[in-house]
Amino acid sequence: MEAGSMASSILPTLHPRLPFEKNSSPFLYFRRNCPRSPPRNLQSFLRFRASSSVVAVEPETQVQSNKSSIYDFLACPICYEPLTRKGPSGLNLPAIYRSGFKCEKCNKTFSSKDMYLDLTVTSGTKAYNEFKPARTELFRSPLVSFLYERGWRQNFDRSGFPGPDEEFKMAQEFFKPATGGLLVDVSCGSGLFSRKFAKSGAYSSVIALDFSENMLRQCYEFIKNDESILTSNFALVRADISRLPFASGSVDAVHAGAALHCWPSPSNAVAEISRVLRSGGVFVGTTFLSSPVNSPFSSGALRPLRQIFGQATNSYSYFTAKEIEDLCKTCGLVNYTSKIQRAFIMFTAQKP
Repeated sequence: MEAGSMASSILPTLHPRLPFEKNSSPFLYFRRNCPRSPPRNLQSFLRFRASSSVVAVEPETQVQSNKSSIYDFLACPICYEPLTRKGPSGLNLPAIYRSGFKCEKCNKTFSSKDMYLDLTVTSGTKAYNEFKPARTELFRSPLVSFLYERGWRQNFDRSGFPGPDEEFKMAQEFFKPATGGLLVDVSCGSGLFSRKFAKSGAYSSVIALDFSENMLRQCYEFIKNDESILTSNFALVRADISRLPFASGSVDAVHAGAALHCWPSPSNAVAEISRVLRSGGVFVGTTFLSSPVNSPFSSGALRPLRQIFGQATNSYSYFTAKEIEDLCKTCGLVNYTSKIQRAFIMFTAQKP
């Protein structure tokens, strides 16, 4: 059976509201409904907010006269030097969409692509293409990005995940020392928790960060009509977890929900998280513990996806609770603690 027809037969089981016609290909649907061009409504949004007291977007004439400014926590992913910014101030989506960033040391420039700021090393390349391991490339798929909150994530409860609302409450308890600071939601996916952190009002700024372009596009689809997020200090950033575009010691809190098992090198990723955290900064993560039934593909409803995505679904890295604790301590973090429920673990540690 071909992948397209197989996916068409199983997707209604995952989510009965998926708008596929009978005998149609879901991949064709996503191609038609996941445009790669910049969102028109974001450009419209930029025009009408000039008079708002909430948004830090300056009138067009003032933007034109802006001088370069240093945005102290954003850094070049190549040399980690602070980025010089030209454009309106503020961390909200409209301001960043209209800004350009440059590293004065290596002369590399960065700008918004679609609705997110691309701060990867390969940003701006024209001929060079680079592919990550299968488990990383899987989440760059428009299909997986669309399905993540429409059936995929809900299946995690079979492994002991308590559900997004409860996981958010648990994380907020761990993040109390970072209240009022900058929170980065790494490997944010479609922004399930990024949106919750932004709406909580507990942080001065929230950055939703992922390597997947389509996950960031999907995140924008969820927030594009929510002015409370669009006008807040909330940004979408594309970056590599092993090369975070932040100055050392500049971030108050880092969240990584259901992510550790997907990273190409968990040790490099946690080391980077440790580097960017301020003294006293908090790291909170969740993942699947090493277990015979810890895979999100273990249920009957999602098992057919293994035949479509094959290699990617068998390449995750699962660890024991002791291994995760050892990893955090090895990367310079202290005050480690965790909560475990079957194959689910939420762990936290701090930068000394």
